[in-house]
Amino acid sequence: MNKFITIGENIHTTRIVKRAGIRAHVFSDGNEAIKYIDDGEFKYVKVPNHFTNTQPYQQGNLKHFMIAVWKGMNDSSEEARKAIEYINFEVKRQEKYGASYLDLNVDEISHRLEEQKNSIKWLVETVQKVANIPISVDSSNPEIIEAGLSVYKGIQGRVMLNSIALERPEALSLAVEYNAKVILSAASESAMPNSAEERIMNINTLIDMSQKKGINIEDIFVDPLIFPISVDPNYVNHALGAIREIRKNFGKKIHITGGISNVSFGLPKRKIINEAFLKLAIGEGLDSGIIDPTQLNVKDIKDLDFEINKYKLAKNLLLGNDEFAMNYISAYRSGEL
Repeated sequence: MNKFITIGENIHTTRIVKRAGIRAHVFSDGNEAIKYIDDGEFKYVKVPNHFTNTQPYQQGNLKHFMIAVWKGMNDSSEEARKAIEYINFEVKRQEKYGASYLDLNVDEISHRLEEQKNSIKWLVETVQKVANIPISVDSSNPEIIEAGLSVYKGIQGRVMLNSIALERPEALSLAVEYNAKVILSAASESAMPNSAEERIMNINTLIDMSQKKGINIEDIFVDPLIFPISVDPNYVNHALGAIREIRKNFGKKIHITGGISNVSFGLPKRKIINEAFLKLAIGEGLDSGIIDPTQLNVKDIKDLDFEINKYKLAKNLLLGNDEFAMNYISAYRSGEL
């Protein structure tokens, strides 16, 4: 198998911390902040007042990178400096734990396209000042992707484009123009795939289009799309079947990746499920993952033992042998996990 390539997912405006959790702080005056430790010192990024009116805040969450990006671009010089320090801290943390790329996404910063484009430019420029590894520009909108690609200087290495799908094939031209590695999504022109076969059909079409554009097979990362097992017991088998077939059809040069933590959404003790899924997926040919390396250590996966009860339960769940996750949830409630 290829050396595992970790695409660090954490610098992303969708990411949350709990307002009641250890990453949050309330000052004596009632103002809230994101809290973190850097070089043994507690540091704080204050929550701007207008964020208290947002739905995530009112549901008990802080979108910490959305806050940091907004403050870095718009707040007073001192508050902006603290926000940039926080982003830089996460860049170094992702690198320390083994990320090969830094996946940057600002899509949720605003509903206005120009604000999104300005934000991705700012974030790329900010990150590349301190990063030692290349970035991945992540968006569902090719215009936002192009804005990010346009300001990347390439000092850390070739950029990655995340992602290209049949609904936005024009992004292939951006990959050629900017000499980018590419993540190809298994989504169709109008919907998510419902089987391994649909995933493979969509991916085959995109790979053919990519190669006709002159993109080398070793610069292609295929995302078969990993969906929550809590929604449908067949989802993991669909993804594993697609991974197995893609590896069989295209050999060792192509890369296979995906958002690993998606699989455990909505379930308790998510790390157990994520680890078990990663073990299964690597066994089928996965050689990359869009993950937070501070939470999921790929090096430990080779020693994961499915005879250990918690992993046996997770494996049965993932392979569709635990209807409605009843055994897994019962084990959680009884403290077995």
